Formats: sequence, structure tokens, C-alpha cells
Amino acid sequence: MSSLLYQKIASQLAEDIQSGVYQPGERVPSVRKLSTQKGVSHATVLQAYATLEDQGLIHARPQSGYYVHQTPALTAPTPAIARVEAPYAVTRSSIITQILRQARREGIIPLGAAVPSSEFLPLRALHQQMSKVTRFHGQKAFSYTFSPGYEPLRRQVAIRMRDAGAVVDPGNVVITNGCVEALQLSLRAVTKPGDLIATESPSYYGLVQLCELLELKVVEIPSDPDTGLSLETLQSALEQWPIKALVLTARAGNPMGATMPEHRQRKLVSMMAQRNLPIIEDDIYGELMFDHGQSKALKAFDCSDTVIYCSSFSKTISPGLRAGWLITKRYQEQIEKLQTFTTLSACSVSQMAVTAYLENGGYDRHLRHIRQEYCKNLSLFQLAVQQFFPEGTQITRPKGGFILWISLPGGVDTLTLFNRALTHNISICPGVVFSNSDQFNHCLRLNCGIPWNRAAEQAVMTLGVLAKQLLQEKEQTDLLLDAAQVRKAS
Repeated sequence: MSSLLYQKIASQLAEDIQSGVYQPGERVPSVRKLSTQKGVSHATVLQAYATLEDQGLIHARPQSGYYVHQTPALTAPTPAIARVEAPYAVTRSSIITQILRQARREGIIPLGAAVPSSEFLPLRALHQQMSKVTRFHGQKAFSYTFSPGYEPLRRQVAIRMRDAGAVVDPGNVVITNGCVEALQLSLRAVTKPGDLIATESPSYYGLVQLCELLELKVVEIPSDPDTGLSLETLQSALEQWPIKALVLTARAGNPMGATMPEHRQRKLVSMMAQRNLPIIEDDIYGELMFDHGQSKALKAFDCSDTVIYCSSFSKTISPGLRAGWLITKRYQEQIEKLQTFTTLSACSVSQMAVTAYLENGGYDRHLRHIRQEYCKNLSLFQLAVQQFFPEGTQITRPKGGFILWISLPGGVDTLTLFNRALTHNISICPGVVFSNSDQFNHCLRLNCGIPWNRAAEQAVMTLGVLAKQLLQEKEQTDLLLDAAQVRKAS
């Protein structure tokens, strides 16, 4: 309870600082004063101030108190909302594959793939648990674990879901090879080739690839960078087209980082339940929400088993362990059958090692640390982009996770920026991969899950220089085209 209290106080003060209640250089309330105002202990206030220090919002002055950092305010606007387009068959997998292959080159500064740096992963603790599992439970660890997966891990997942606001039966948890398999199994359970699904626009490129592999058509629903999927547009799309399912991320979406407010989450679940249409919820960044304990997953509002919940430990514990899960009762039998005759289940060693780590009790402490690091990193990346990128650049304000969505002015092509950045050993993720349309060709996604240091700052500075060069080139080309048209008309 006290941990949630200090986080709530820190969140309120952070909002006051970001909205300008406390200006850079000004003193925030003393520990004694805030303790009296909030009716909490001095220790709780000190924890809240320590959190704000970790986020880079305040700093302590000996014998004086706590002061707001003298940092520039984030004034760049947020990106615009996409337009609605007719359903389509997906055709982007080849370009996605090419971009991912190039971004994995040795020596690249990884600002493209949404993979956390190993510095933010509990590798030492995982190594210890892996050693214990293989030493003391080798026979079981190196045997098959059939669908629905290792029962102790399924219980641990059910426990974790309480933080997302959802009470689930461990018996309805299916362990998967990461979140991608969870999404694939869910889609296969509720659709057939040729069916139409709805998703956010822009959308996670892995989902775009899955839809092509499963021969599904997609209608993209515009998503607000702050509040997420447009329910009004979804309502219209449901009336116009035979949509079979909706796939979305309600918390810290990928790529825009949007989080849907609770009242809109309730409305969405009710809207889909009335039509008896499933929602496939990808909540992979759910445990990285900065207001942990306050935001809820869509599954928390699911009273009719409408939501198939998908997630994994790839962003919090280790991407290499491939430990994910899905939760459903309605489609569980079909999903277990699909998994049994494809991958059987996730790796036994991985399932047992993750279980041992979760049971050991250090996971919540680890989460508190990386949430603070990612929140601080996002702020530093945002301010650097604002400083170095062309004037008119638009930047999102995620409430969790570690990815940033950026819209460049003047229609700058970020696929060209991607290729030029590679020559400087920097990878980004261009907007072309997040939609089957060309609406986001001027956008890019940055991975902020790496330590902020001189190399990271230099990389953002270089990207800014390259973006400005491309903007100038485009403006010159446009001027030449305009002049040619004038001559032709005369």
C-alpha cells in the first residue's frame, strides 16, 4: 500500500512539474510540508522524491531542499491522427524483413528494434536460477512440457495479472513462445484465411507480418497518440465491414505509446461484447507503465470472455527466453490444440527458470528500477529530439514502455533516413513498416531502452543532422518542380 502511495505522490508532482505549476529552478514543497499536506510519513515523501530524482525531474540541494531541474520544457506537438482507409491485403513483409536484417548488423547503435539493453535485464539473477533449475531439476527441464505449459508458471502469471486489474484462473493461462506466438495462436483461433480484422493505425509491424502469413485482410482504425484507438471510427467500421476480430494494445501501445483511458476501455469491451466479437489484447508493455498500479488492462473489464489477453516477459526479463502467455477460456481448447500440433509449448528450461525467478521475489524490485530508468530515458530522448531535429518535428508522450514515435515535417522520407543512418552505424525503425498504407512514411520509431550516454546523444544528434539535410533536399526538389510547372504553364 505504501509503495503505491509514494508512486501516486510522485506521479502528481511530476504532472505539476510538467504542466508548469513548478517552474525549472523552483523549490518544491519540503519533505515536512508535503508530509503534512498528504498525511503520510516523511519516509513516503522521501521515496516519492527519490523517484522524481531518478526520472531527472528534481534534484536535492544540501541544507536547502529539492528543486526542479533547469531543463528545457518539452514543447514539440504530438503527431497527427491517421486517416481511415479501406480494408487491404497485407503486402509489407518483404520490406520489413529487409529493414530488420540491416538493423541487426554488428556494431549498430540499436535505436530501431524495440529490444531493451542487457543493462536493464536481470541477467545475473536469471543465470543463478537457470543454473539451479538445470542442476537440481535437469530431467524435467530437458523434457517436453506440453500445452498449456508449466503449471507453476501459469500460477505466477495469474498472480501478476492482479496488478493489471484482472482476476484470472491459472487454468486459463497458456504459456507460449513469446507474445508473437500468443498473437498468432489467438488469430488462428478466431479467424480463417480471407477474413477481415481491425487494428490500430499505426500498428505493430509484427502484427502486419502475421496478417500476411495468415492471409488476413486488415482495416486500420486511426489511433490518437494520447488516448489510443478511435472508438467512433471503430463503430463506423464495424457497421460497414464484416470484421471478425480486433487486435490492439490498450496500454503503452507500439509504436505510438498511447494508453486508452479507463472509461474508453470499458466502452470498447462493451461494444465488442455486444457483437460477440473477440478482442486480442497485446499488453506486452503493461508491466512497464510509469503509473504502475493505477492503469488497467482491457482484460480487467472483460465480464463475458471477450478479450484474449497476450503478453510476455520479453521486455522485462529477457527476450531470448521466449516466455509469453495468453489468457482465454472461450478459445482455450482450440488454442491448445493448435499449439500442440505446431510448437507443443514454450521451452521447458525457460519456463522453469522464469518461474524460479518470479518465486524468488526480486521481480517487483527489478520492475521499479527499470520503470524509473525508462521514464528518465524517454524524457532525455524527447528533449534531444526536440533540440536536434528539424523545427516542426512532432513527438509522442508515452506513459510507459521505452519507445518513442516521431513525425518529421515536410514529408521527409524516413526509409531514406534509415539507409543514411546505417552508414553512420545507427538503426531506426522507419514508419513505412507500421502500416500497409503510405501514411507514415515521414515517421519513425526510436528505441529508448538503451542507456542514455554520450554515444546515444551523439546518435540522436546525427539523426537530426541527417533529417535536416533530407528536409533541405526535399524543399529544393519541390522548388525545382514548382518552377518547372510554372514554365510549362507559361
